Amino acid sequence: MNAVELQEALSRGTRVYGTLITSNSPKLPGHIGSLGMDFVFIDTEHISIDRHELSWMCQAYKALGLAPIVRIPSPDPYAATMVLDGGANGVIVPYVETVEQVQALRGAVKYRPLRGQKLENILNGTEACDGELERYIQDYNKHNLLIINIESKPAMEALDDILQVPDIDAVLIGPHDLSCNLNVPEQYDNPVFLKAVEEIIDKARSRGIGAGIHYWIGTERQIEWAKRGLNLIIQSSDITTFIEYLGKDLSTIKAALGDQARPRVFLFKEVVQKVTF
Repeated sequence: MNAVELQEALSRGTRVYGTLITSNSPKLPGHIGSLGMDFVFIDTEHISIDRHELSWMCQAYKALGLAPIVRIPSPDPYAATMVLDGGANGVIVPYVETVEQVQALRGAVKYRPLRGQKLENILNGTEACDGELERYIQDYNKHNLLIINIESKPAMEALDDILQVPDIDAVLIGPHDLSCNLNVPEQYDNPVFLKAVEEIIDKARSRGIGAGIHYWIGTERQIEWAKRGLNLIIQSSDITTFIEYLGKDLSTIKAALGDQARPRVFLFKEVVQKVTF
């Protein structure tokens, strides 16, 4: 799915599917492309990927028809333009809590290559973007998606105002950070957390904005939330899936052969926390 198709699907409520990719192996894109996904989520907030590697990853997945969506390290408009220059089809912005942050990122993602005072004037309404410039800007940025992470109570309190900012393609729930901010850390079945997820989904979809969550603990909750309207589905990651399934296979083999399991260097839960959000 290309960026325009992904953007249209998010707006009309069609479900789209992806996963978090951490590996820059040149063999991986071809295999990911065979799984029936629509996009890939590449994270540079928690994963160490340099600019050169990131650009190669974006170009490879894009060539296979999988829109690369990149999470930047912070709500920084300049970081957003950097990953778009490298080939990303969209930007996921972490820990957004204010309308002002969204407006600045909207300028970086949807009004490239404008910057400085002219961009500020257009965003605050003191100068019009119309005519030939408007047509140019729309065409120049038609492949750029803006996705906002909702990960805190302040973000939820400002959500109604945030969702009124034009050009947001989707909101993405960060379950780990959100649960901690709501004082129910990692309690993903806690009614407080579940209510928050449902509220975010309902508010986003009522405005024609995509709603998603990055989730990795089974599939039951993803299915429940999708039935409620969630349509940006990011399931697990390459590294968590590898650890989970290889761990199960090795445990099965050792149990069948009567071999004692060796102590692990890392607990699975600890590894998951490091690569999921």
